[in-house]
Amino acid sequence: MYSIEFLDKAKQFLKKLDKSAAERIIEKIEKLQENPVPSDAVFIGRENGHKVFRGRVGAYRYLYMLKDSEKKILVTKVDKRPRVYD
Repeated sequence: MYSIEFLDKAKQFLKKLDKSAAERIIEKIEKLQENPVPSDAVFIGRENGHKVFRGRVGAYRYLYMLKDSEKKILVTKVDKRPRVYD
């Protein structure tokens, strides 16, 4: 089972969202603990030797880095679609 860690930028965005949207996003991210690469995850590339994936919840996107050796998922960014890739 993988552990999940949020970067400050992702935490800040989730705090600004309305409660129901934030809960939906967090619920989806928590499911990654059991299956870190679900069928709807999109491989974005590699950063520092770790795979980076994108997930989607409605109009929101989240980017996460999969650190297999440490069994850790690092959620790097959560935002609306046009801004998440900046």
